[in-house]
Amino acid sequence: MSKFTGTGVALITPFHKYGTIDFTSLGKMIEHLIAGKVDYIVALATTSEAATMSEDEKVAVLDFIVDKVHSRVPIVVGVGGNNTAAVEETLHKMPYKNVDAILSVTPYYNKPNQKGLYYHYKTLASTTDLPIILYNVPGRTGVNLSAETTVKLAEDFSNIIGIKEASGDMMQIQQIMRDRPEDFLLISGDDALTYSMIMAGGNGVISVTANAYPAEYAAMVKAALQKKYKSALELNNSLLEFMDAIFEDGNPAGIKLALQNLGLIKHNLRLPMVKVNVQTANRIKAFMDNYKSLL
Repeated sequence: MSKFTGTGVALITPFHKYGTIDFTSLGKMIEHLIAGKVDYIVALATTSEAATMSEDEKVAVLDFIVDKVHSRVPIVVGVGGNNTAAVEETLHKMPYKNVDAILSVTPYYNKPNQKGLYYHYKTLASTTDLPIILYNVPGRTGVNLSAETTVKLAEDFSNIIGIKEASGDMMQIQQIMRDRPEDFLLISGDDALTYSMIMAGGNGVISVTANAYPAEYAAMVKAALQKKYKSALELNNSLLEFMDAIFEDGNPAGIKLALQNLGLIKHNLRLPMVKVNVQTANRIKAFMDNYKSLL
């Protein structure tokens, strides 16, 4: 079984009031996730607000995570962009010691066609020996990595080991499942679809929800992978309202409020992200108060 089967967590980055990185709270988050028995941690991806960090900050955050995790779980790091040459340079320059894989989002804004996407990832796969997990999230990038291109990349490059699929297109997801190489991982990028994707043959998730409820979400994923579908469905249904609420007013704004409610971080973000509105805050709090009484 791959080390990237099961529950990965898209780790948030805590900030102080005026925007500096709160490393103390980041350490608390890492211990919280490992205690919840997640399978791996994903650093510097969308939920981390890496888009608002300087290169020096990214290096500092990754170094801290690697030191704090201390090889207790695998680490995946987000490395992507819409300038292939710049991503290639980053792969050459960044100190990826003790990192187990990279997660690389499709180029965004400039909207390449499928040939452009293929050659973008070909360049990355030829630049690093690290395993690469593709990341398809057309709602954020404006471009969809097709099932055909995904499978061709999986077949042509041995270090392209999986895809975080967040297209929400179950037909496309099923096409990848049907045609992928046997060892190619199909990882959910949408918490609310994870149960359904695993039932259809998926291998796990890179989750936002698990920042707040790592033990509960990891238990759902584990049960589903073990084909204990009734138990998994009950766990999944118990968190559906939370999964909807935390994305209502932007990610990671919602999950950061939930983590503040748990006493793990402060609800601080970097512009252009802002705190959730009052209605969303009340919805998240109401769920968490009720859920706590059920645990």
